[in-house]
Amino acid sequence: MGAILSMASPKSGTKEYHEISQNDNCKRQRMSPCTFEESQRLIPNLPDELSIQIIARLPRICYSHIRLVSQKWKETVTSSELFKLRKELGRTEEWLYLLTKIEEDKLSWHAFDPLSRKWQRLPRMPNVVYEEEYSRGLPWFSIWNMVGPSIKICDTIRGWLGRKNSFDQMPFCGCAIGALDGCLYVLGGFCKASTMKCVWRFDPIQNAWSEVTAMSTSRAYGKTGILNNKLYVVGGVSRGQGGLAPLQSAEVFDPSTGIWSQVPSMPFSKAQALPTAFLTDMLKPIATGLTPYMGRLCVSQSLYSWPFFVDVGGEIYDPETNSWVEMPNGMGDGWPARQAGTKLSVVVDGELYAFDPSSSLDSGKIKVYDQREDAWKVVIRKVPMYDLAGSESPYLLAGFHGKLHVITKDINHEISILRAELRKNLGPFSSGSTSVVAGSLHEHSESLAESDTVVWKAIGTKDFGSSELVSCQVIDI
Repeated sequence: MGAILSMASPKSGTKEYHEISQNDNCKRQRMSPCTFEESQRLIPNLPDELSIQIIARLPRICYSHIRLVSQKWKETVTSSELFKLRKELGRTEEWLYLLTKIEEDKLSWHAFDPLSRKWQRLPRMPNVVYEEEYSRGLPWFSIWNMVGPSIKICDTIRGWLGRKNSFDQMPFCGCAIGALDGCLYVLGGFCKASTMKCVWRFDPIQNAWSEVTAMSTSRAYGKTGILNNKLYVVGGVSRGQGGLAPLQSAEVFDPSTGIWSQVPSMPFSKAQALPTAFLTDMLKPIATGLTPYMGRLCVSQSLYSWPFFVDVGGEIYDPETNSWVEMPNGMGDGWPARQAGTKLSVVVDGELYAFDPSSSLDSGKIKVYDQREDAWKVVIRKVPMYDLAGSESPYLLAGFHGKLHVITKDINHEISILRAELRKNLGPFSSGSTSVVAGSLHEHSESLAESDTVVWKAIGTKDFGSSELVSCQVIDI
């Protein structure tokens, strides 16, 4: 018996070894040096250098599918080298990034590609809770009862911005938005009863959020702008011992170092010039808008004591002198300062535009600033609007592809992106009525004259349900 086992064992072992060797030989035959090298390439029979040149020329909307091919393809389309090559080839694309609010307690980002007319949903922002930020604060419900020395500042913010009791529900409520170096930035805002310092960045290449260096001051409803590839944030409100207090401070973020630096505070010189100490104590200054223009930051300002507002023009920050100067009277008089919480001014092809809502709920006009005459001039007298009185930001301005765009809700309550198109054989914008074409807005054009100079073209629409507009940014990568 033992002899039989001793004879069977070597035989079985030899057979097993033979089978393994045979498989190995097959693998070696299939994976010869040439064949193995081919299998590791992005595109078979092509050098990777050439494959990357091809990928760089593809529309960016394709990358979300390309990254699913393999790990190597994913690494390629999420590499900074590929997007540097796209820039060298002149293949960068401007996408519109839209922030919406759902049901009072959810913020959602969406990206729109104007070339393919397709939408993409971004990953949700982190639902962060900073215990150290609000554990020292007041109960959530008490934020509306906090009273300053002479003004219920919270009632002011609530009524002025059209907000309901949502600060205690939504992280990032009242956050500031910026776009810098190909990334989105979300700064501060409220988390429960406290204002936050935190800053989050969304990288479209990696399709991911990450936290970056926090601001030195916690703030909500700050205003942002980009100068010299640096992100500035000014004003807003912060929680103090007596409640919410408006801020005059400003700071700047350098993405190359990841460091925030202080900027001189806004003087609010008009607030200092009020005739009586009573008015100075009662009317609180606050920044209501910011647009970078001609290498400087133009900040519109108001004095308020709910429900009273006093527009006081604004101030301009010059990074070369690191100082603030009073805004020219003409510029300050025409700025849409009272429309807080909205993005109503934008620079397109070097020109400063602002949206001016009319007294009617279904129209508005667009003005351009004439720097030589220090005056705003109406260039579009009729912007198609609908009754959106209940919306926080019923309309936003954006500039991309060298044209002016208005984002609003159409008659079907779908979010619509409208592009201002000049009629053929016409010169620069001239004042006059406008018409609308495409989609559900087409019927609006029937009541307008044939000689209109501007046509509003709906380049994209999307049904976001009950979502409301909050803000928008344009990123070119």
